[in-house]
This record gives sequence, structure tokens and C-alpha cells, in this order.
Amino acid sequence: MTKPDITASASVAKPAGERHLDLKAMTDARVALGRFGSGLPTQAQLAFLLDHAKAREAVWSAIDPNGIESKIRALGLDVVEVESLASERSVYVRRPDLGRRLADPSRQMLAALREARGTCEVVIIVADGLSSSAVEINAVPLVAALSARLAERGLTLAPIVVARQARVALGDPVGEGLGAKVSIILIGERPGLSAADSLGGYVTYGPQTGTPDSRRNCISNIREGGMPIAVAADAIAALVTDMLRTGISGVGLKDAKASLPN
Repeated sequence: MTKPDITASASVAKPAGERHLDLKAMTDARVALGRFGSGLPTQAQLAFLLDHAKAREAVWSAIDPNGIESKIRALGLDVVEVESLASERSVYVRRPDLGRRLADPSRQMLAALREARGTCEVVIIVADGLSSSAVEINAVPLVAALSARLAERGLTLAPIVVARQARVALGDPVGEGLGAKVSIILIGERPGLSAADSLGGYVTYGPQTGTPDSRRNCISNIREGGMPIAVAADAIAALVTDMLRTGISGVGLKDAKASLPN
């Protein structure tokens, strides 16, 4: 009895040539590193150590608030500085809860500012977060682009607030203290091994102390090699417009926007 030839039926009649994907050109992630024996090539290992050092430096280095404030003033914008209850960097890293709360002198200063200038529609906060590199590189250009787009919409803007030792939720007591309808906190994102300079923008309608994260909208990865500053400014300004129209932010914003009349 002859053994059947199963290869004929199993083979592809006209196999297409395999498409070569250069993954390294598509992402900054650590892919296609190669190997040397059972380990990484020397170049890949050294690049890993360098990126790890950049990430650590981004977390532990302090921003230069005076330099940032002078650049913001050069844009023709007023600026004030606040601090959280985290007294210094090691406390900030170990106690995230303290980074969400304003220090008493800062809270009192914002209250006095509100009494003198009245309420506003939008406040922009520049916060160090977990990456000083992101703030030093990207914050001022984004403030310039975003403030221009908000002005085009006729929105009243509070003085720009520079916040030290700040977490995302610090935008709530800042916005509440100034009587802002919408708070925008531009904050250094936790660095990874492929990007240590990524800025995030968190937008909240009706900011109040204790606001849950589900009531925020986020535009992330704002940096060269990520989302361009002009695109991020457009996206954040559009979110602000939608929030002011619907009175909602966070997970409910999409449905609320869809229910608006055309």
C-alpha cells in the first residue's frame, strides 16, 4: 500500500514573500535588541543602563521654578507658585497623599488672589510630578500654545500656577481655591526606559478636593517622539470647550457630548 503524500495538500500554492517589519523604526520600546550568547549585546546593555539613569534623574531632580516662571512671564502671562504638603522630594516619593494637598501658605495665597481678581473659567497648573525633564522641556511651549487657543475661544484664564512636589490631584484644590470652572494640570509623567521626558495633561471640570480620577480626562505622552505640542494643545482646548458646554468631565463626557443638539 502506497503512503499518501500529504505535503501537496498542505502546502501553499503561491506563498507570498514575508514582509519585513522594522519594529525598531516603529517604536521606542526595547525590541529587536539582538543577543550575544545568552545575554544582550554590549551596546544594548549600555543603552539600557543610560535610559535607567535618565529615568532616575528625571524623578529625583528638581525643576527650576524661577526659570519656568520667567519664561511664562515673557509670554505676557501672570504666574504664581504653590507647594504641596510634601516638604521635599523623598517625602513626595514616599507619600503620594501629601502631594495631592496644598500647603497652608499656598492655600491662603490662592484665596487672597481669588478675592482680589474674582473667579475664572480656566486655570493652567504646571506641576513637576515624576519627571522634571518633561516639565523643563515641554511645559512652557505647551502653555504658550494652549493659552493662545483658550484666548481664541474667549475664555478667562487665571494666572498660571507653578506647583512643586505635586501630584495630579493637586489641581483640584488649586482650581477650587481660584474658583475655576476647569483646571488643567500639566505634569511630568512617570518616566520609563524608553521616555523620561513625557508630559501629561489632566483636565477636570468643577475641580474640588476629593474629585475621583474618573472625572478627569487625560492627554498623555506629550513630547518629541510622542504627541506634538500643537496637537496636544488642540486636544486639551477641545476638551475644555466640551466640558464647559456639558458641565461634565471624565468618563461621562463622551455620552454627554453626544446628547448635545447639533
